[in-house]
Amino acid sequence: MKVIALEAHDVRFPTSAALDGSDAMNPDPDYSAAYVVLHTEAGDGHGFCFTIGRGNEVCVAAIRAYEPLVTGRDLDLDDLGGFAKGLLHDSQLRWLGPEKGAVHMAAAAIVNAAFDLAAKVAGKPLWRFLADLAPEQIVDLADWRYLTDALTPADAVGLLADARPGRAEREARLVERGYPAYTTTPGWLGYTDDKLARLAREAVAEGFTQIKLKVGADLDEDVRRMGLAREVVGPGIRIAVDANQRWDVGQAIEWMRALAPFDPYWIEEPTSPDDVLGHAAIRRAVAPVKVATGEHVANRVMFKQLLQAGAIDVLQLDACRVGVTENVAILLLAARFGVPVCPHAGGVGLCEVVQHLSMFDYVAVSGSTQDRVLEYVDHLHEHFTDPVRIVRGHYAAPAEPGMSAEMKPESLADHAYPGGSVWRDLP
Repeated sequence: MKVIALEAHDVRFPTSAALDGSDAMNPDPDYSAAYVVLHTEAGDGHGFCFTIGRGNEVCVAAIRAYEPLVTGRDLDLDDLGGFAKGLLHDSQLRWLGPEKGAVHMAAAAIVNAAFDLAAKVAGKPLWRFLADLAPEQIVDLADWRYLTDALTPADAVGLLADARPGRAEREARLVERGYPAYTTTPGWLGYTDDKLARLAREAVAEGFTQIKLKVGADLDEDVRRMGLAREVVGPGIRIAVDANQRWDVGQAIEWMRALAPFDPYWIEEPTSPDDVLGHAAIRRAVAPVKVATGEHVANRVMFKQLLQAGAIDVLQLDACRVGVTENVAILLLAARFGVPVCPHAGGVGLCEVVQHLSMFDYVAVSGSTQDRVLEYVDHLHEHFTDPVRIVRGHYAAPAEPGMSAEMKPESLADHAYPGGSVWRDLP
């Protein structure tokens, strides 16, 4: 089918007004999306990359820079791996990365839009569309350049073949029970103690067995807030903490020793996402507290190194920092190293799209939900045509065709930056 047009939108939500999403490094985020509509003869695909406000226009410009590579070309829905490589290996745009930064995120938005379209054409939610592929077809989606010292395509086919027994039972269980979630909603750094306590109680009552708190700005405050949260939820609920890259290595170790009496489950992004050896050192020092990272990891090569170095206990891929094809490679690497995947989903639309990757992983790759939980934040779902549904602390499996990435037309119009009505009406 031919691509008729590539449409890009700068969409922003003023979440900083209520400090939703606030943390030690990002105190005033406005959840935003550089949003793509891929118009083709067979219908439209929707995708986006996530930012927190200023700079969203850079990702929009990067999306438009790919337009000559996309508009007017034939899109083969049976070779989406080849489509993704055509974008990511472009001899000129690649120079701006390579495979990192705004251009890489822009390519991810377009790739995800193509997968949204492919799943719609197939009449399946994306998680089922991917899981229904043969092992060889799944492996062909990934770009294996730079990965074969850790995992070869042949080994990946074997890994997927080994996971096929029990697939039908897992799919039925997923549809019946959903996928386990945890919530960050109580833990934003700008919230008052009363709000933290109220939201933590509500989370437990709603069936969540894990919550997450933001930390890293003030040690005494973090100790006090962690004590409050533990008192509210009791000893049986996991509490993860997230420093959003705030610390040096030594500082991370000292800080976590101070929080250790409150039994934190993992420390997320304790230092720079590029510091593989730093993560490994922190992991050795803070055990049995787990080390988690991934939302800012630029590409599959960095994940490969984190896994090879034994630097993380939990891999937190992001559905929109890289596209579906690269995330397939990352899921295969995680399965190869036996590291659970607990994706990042703190942002507009991230819950909607990343649920498909976790569910695909469960059905067709890892075959397990052991120690795997998918992040949930209770923000902005009403702007999507197929919003997430949480039932008893689990993501209900989407049934609508596509990647659940499509925003309502009125939401796109009202939140367009800077001219949409929401932004015009702000003080």
